[in-house]
Amino acid sequence: MGEQNRRISVLGQRYAEWVRAHPRAASEFRDVIEELLAEAGVTYDRVSVRVKEWRSLKAKAYKTDETGKPVYPDPWEDIHDVLGVRVTVYHSTEIPQVISVLREAFTVHRSVDKTAETRVSGSFGYGSHHLVVGVEGTSDAAAELAGYSGLRFEVQVRTVLQHAWAEFEHDIRYKGGGTPLDPRVDRAFTLTAGLIELADQQFDLIASIQGDAPAETGDVELSAETLPGVLAVLVGNRFPRSKSEYYVWLEEILAANGITTVGELKRLLDDADIDAVQRSMRYRFTPGQVRIIDDLLLRRFGREHIERTKKTGTRAASRAARLKQRLKVMEADHIIG
Repeated sequence: MGEQNRRISVLGQRYAEWVRAHPRAASEFRDVIEELLAEAGVTYDRVSVRVKEWRSLKAKAYKTDETGKPVYPDPWEDIHDVLGVRVTVYHSTEIPQVISVLREAFTVHRSVDKTAETRVSGSFGYGSHHLVVGVEGTSDAAAELAGYSGLRFEVQVRTVLQHAWAEFEHDIRYKGGGTPLDPRVDRAFTLTAGLIELADQQFDLIASIQGDAPAETGDVELSAETLPGVLAVLVGNRFPRSKSEYYVWLEEILAANGITTVGELKRLLDDADIDAVQRSMRYRFTPGQVRIIDDLLLRRFGREHIERTKKTGTRAASRAARLKQRLKVMEADHIIG
């Protein structure tokens, strides 16, 4: 116990000296990181910076493992969130951009994707990307923060939805004083985390459709669950939504023709091609989303589309004959290709 008290006493002295020497640490780091993101053209919601309070730092330094040994033998060197930065972004495709900017300006010693960890474990929950970053190197940012040379600090990068969930969940658990929550509350948090993950996926889709997602993150994959939302953005109310169960089949016939991402679907839904198909087919009623895409695939791929999808759908036995008849109409109007 005496050694532990000595460690905490030394930590307290180091902490007090550091705080006195850097009274504007939070604002200086915030200004530099905001400028870095702005210069890189990164769209973000907010940069928040805080210096850890002594009470919180002291409690962390007292932590021990299952054998009773200190988790942080040298707490001033081993605890890296004395200065903590949080960057919130609107959708997850912006997270790699933020990390890339930080890598260019500082040295990233550790990077952990908490969202991926929870997904791999088969659960929902705390979503965030954590970095341990050092003020090192020869960048302009490192030079501007030369008074902090060698300091390691923690950066959390989250979407605004992940941040809202984490803050509310922490607030509820903190108010509980460490006592176990009602199982219904735990279930509700788990359900909400799943819904937030789905909402973040929809934000990513919107960004991809609007062309705001960075190219290096890759195009967003399509699925039966996301197709209705994607089509609502791409074609608006021009074509009625089809029955929910039909989107599973739509995903299948799109994939059969190599269309698996939002960008590829967007190119298929060319206005000139849509107008040509509508003029040729002379629909008696406005076609639903699934029907118009089936005909657009037929226009683009012709007999290959028939061959690839002839055994699919609820009326597979007659599908090939029906598609061949539609193809004849298109060929007669010279709209193929």
